[in-house]
Amino acid sequence: MSAKTAATPTRRKVSNLFKTAKSFSSFSVNDLQRAKQFYSETLGLDVSETPEGLELHTGNNTVFLYPKPNHTAASFTVLNFKVNDIEEAVDELTALGVTMEHYNLPDLKTDERGICRGPDGPQIAWFKDPAGNILSVLEE
Repeated sequence: MSAKTAATPTRRKVSNLFKTAKSFSSFSVNDLQRAKQFYSETLGLDVSETPEGLELHTGNNTVFLYPKPNHTAASFTVLNFKVNDIEEAVDELTALGVTMEHYNLPDLKTDERGICRGPDGPQIAWFKDPAGNILSVLEE
């Protein structure tokens, strides 16, 4: 057997285990109580407390938030909410005291309301939770 043959794993068949497995996404926060207040009282989501963290119930999905003392907010969007009307969503978030993010980058620009209306992709607006995680509302 050559060294190359020994280093190359044998290709197995594709797993079927994950096709039917229930899945969920998760991300960290630095303060569970502030997160609970924001997601339940500001965004109006159903939030359940568990011994390990918080479960956000969004439509048919569950998102798990866990405490992390040395939390660093992600530099990318961790949670997206599809909405029927981006204008209405931004109006409502703003009325609730949420600050929309504004970008003026070569490939990403938002208008004065914080809405990206580029020719490619959905209309989208970003905002942050109390831990600095980036969330979005998008209209397709």
